[in-house]
This record gives sequence, structure tokens and C-alpha cells, in this order.
Amino acid sequence: MQQATWELPASWALDRTVWLNTGAPMPLLGLGTFRLQGEEAVRLSLDAALGNGYHLVDTAAVYGNEAAIRHALSELLPCHGLARGDIFLTSKLSPRDHGEESAERACLRSLKELGCDYLDLYLIHWPGTQGRPQEDEGNREQRQQSWRTLEKLHSAGKLRAIGVSNYTIRHLEDLLAGCRVPPAVLQVEFHPELAQSELLDFCRRKGIHLQAYSSLGTGQLVGRPEVVKVAKRQGRLPAQVLLRWALQQGVSVIPKSASTSRVAENCQLWTWDLSQVDMEELSALDCGKRYCWDPSNVA
Repeated sequence: MQQATWELPASWALDRTVWLNTGAPMPLLGLGTFRLQGEEAVRLSLDAALGNGYHLVDTAAVYGNEAAIRHALSELLPCHGLARGDIFLTSKLSPRDHGEESAERACLRSLKELGCDYLDLYLIHWPGTQGRPQEDEGNREQRQQSWRTLEKLHSAGKLRAIGVSNYTIRHLEDLLAGCRVPPAVLQVEFHPELAQSELLDFCRRKGIHLQAYSSLGTGQLVGRPEVVKVAKRQGRLPAQVLLRWALQQGVSVIPKSASTSRVAENCQLWTWDLSQVDMEELSALDCGKRYCWDPSNVA
């Protein structure tokens, strides 16, 4: 595993940062950009995020907004007194681009679209290949080839950290059995109805940081009576409670919103804690429910 000593950017807060297995720091809160489309929408959301202390921006090739993010950052970073080094930028390999050569082309394309010499984190977005049946064993070979490419680009300094998204324990065990560079991050759907405690424990033991997407259950959980009850008890918003529930387990979050007011609300997570009773009541909602994609059947 390639290790390096990284300095914490002056604009970041130590207590809002996790140190990855590469030795690099990563903010615990980021702005997700899934379904954030159009130059103006991207600019407004990023402006609100940077103005409220966000330092991580999460995108992906399949989101189709990498160029819009480049344009917004080039305009907004100077306005907020920030430089490229103050921003942790994540993108992801599209499921259509699995394979050694395809993955390299796709990664370099994302770097060009984002206008960067390097990415702070690059993830394999999905363990299967687009167009290939989930049960097809060829999925395994394809993602192994993709990982070898990510390792090469990591060694070349193009990718400061590499990881995966939507992997199960089985997929992770397969990867760890043959990789030179272990994944730094696993990004998965994670919320009280899908607590994934076994997966979280596995990642802790293997030194892989777990990052949550869809922390609000695509918005369905903010109205759950149990969540509203905890929020009222805390004097907080339901969305803030759901995000704090993940953070208190050491899981980072990347809530997305096109609403500038919600971007501001979603970062008010640091001066308070959920009680043990709060945590237990929220965790009791766990029923294995997914609001997004299920990778369990991908070979």
C-alpha cells in the first residue's frame, strides 16, 4: 500500500475530518451532486456549499455534471478564498467503462472534464459491467481489471485515493484477496432502515472508511414518525438527525440538494450529539430496506 504524509488544509477542521488508509485526510461532510443538472443549478448548490464550509464535492461520470462542476469551481473558489487544494474531489468509474483500457480512458476523461491534474478519490461505481447479466462471472474479471488500472493511476499520482461503491462484503473480500492497494473508501446506501452493521464492522476491521449515500432514504425517512420524534427532542430537523446518526458511527455523509437553504441546514451537525437513546431508537428502524440499487446478486 502506498503511504504518504499529507497535511491538513488550513481551511479544514480536524474534528470534521477522517484520515484514510493512504494517510490522506478527507472531510466527513460533503456535497453530493447526483441528479444535480445544469450549469446554474450546479453553481448555486456549490456556492452555498462552499459558503457554509463544505470542502468535499462528490460526483461521477454517470451524473453528467463533471464539466459543470469544473466551471463552477473555477469561478467560485477564488470568491470564497479557496484553492484546488482546499477541495476534496471525488468521481467514479461508470459501469460501462469496466476493463483495464476502458477504465483508464474513463478516468483520464473525468480528470479532463473536471479540469484537474489529480482526483482526491476515485471509486468503482458498481461491481458489475453495464450490459452484462448480474450473475455473469465475467463481472468479477472486469472489475479486477478496472482495479488494476486504478492502482496504476494511484501509483502515478493521478488518484490520491481509490475505492469502491455498492460493494458487498463478498465483493470486498474478493478485491482484498488480490489487490496491491486496498480500497480506502466504500460508498454505499446507509441510513437507519439499512444500517448495514455487518458491512460497517467489516470495513472497520479492514481499515476501509465507510461513506454513506442516500442518508435520507431518498427523502422518505424525514417524515418517519420515529425520526421526527428524535428531531423534536433534539430541537433539530429530521434530515440533520439522520446525518448525525451516521456521523456518530464514524460514517461520512454526502447529502445532495439543489436547495441552497437545505445545503446550509445539512451542515449544522457539529455542535451537538444524539443521545444513546436517540441512536438506539433510530437504529431500531433497521429492516434492510433499500431505496436505491441492490448489488447483492452481482457475481
